Amino acid sequence: MNTVRAAKVGTRKLRHVDAFVIAYHDRCAAAGRRDEEAEESQCTQKTISLLSPLGKIQVSGCENGVHTIQILMDVAPAERSGTGPLSCCVVNDSLGETSPQLQCCVQWLQAYFSSPHTTGTLPLPAFHHPALQGDAFTSRVLHTLLRDVKLGETVSYKRLAEMAGNPKAARAVGGAMRKNPIPLLIPCHRVISSSGQSGPYMSGKGDHLKQWLLTHERQ
Repeated sequence: MNTVRAAKVGTRKLRHVDAFVIAYHDRCAAAGRRDEEAEESQCTQKTISLLSPLGKIQVSGCENGVHTIQILMDVAPAERSGTGPLSCCVVNDSLGETSPQLQCCVQWLQAYFSSPHTTGTLPLPAFHHPALQGDAFTSRVLHTLLRDVKLGETVSYKRLAEMAGNPKAARAVGGAMRKNPIPLLIPCHRVISSSGQSGPYMSGKGDHLKQWLLTHERQ
C-alpha cells in the first residue's frame, strides 16, 4: 500500500513539474514574441500595391524582409481566356524605391500569376513577421508547409500536423493557417480537409479564391 501511495505521489510531482516546465516555456515564448513584435514595430515598412488576377494585393515589408501580404478581394478573380498568361503589375510605386526583399517578393508574385511552374527556380524573399520567427507551433507549421508542400500538391490539416511533429494538432494547424501573414508565398490554400473538400480560406470569405488558386496551379 505504501508503495502504491508513493507511486501516486511521485506521479503527481511529475505532473506538477511537467506543468511548470510547459508554463515556463510558454512564458519564454510569449516574451520572445513581444520582443519580436517590438522590433517589427520599429521597422520602416513600405507597402506596394499590385493589380493581380485576384484583384488588388498589398505587400508590406522592410529592409529585413516581407511582413505581410494582403489580398483585398476588391473584385472577382479573373477568368482564364486561354489566350495568354495572366498579369500582375505594380500600380502604386516604383520597385526601384523599395527594399531588395520587397522586389524579390513582387517578382515572385508576378511569375506565380503569369507562369506558376517557373516559381520553383526563383528565390523567396526573407520573412520578417513575428508569427514566422522562433520555434512556436504556428511558425513550425507554416515553415513546414512552405518547405514540403509543392506547387500543384495539397495536404490535409491532419497530415500537416503530423509533418510538423504533432499528429494530434490538426485543429491547431487550422489556427496556424488563419494566422498566416504571407499567403500565396506560404501556400495555406494548399491545405484541405481530410475528406478532400477544399475547406475555408481567409476565414471563409475567400473560399472562391482557394478554388481559383488550386486550379491555377494545376493548369
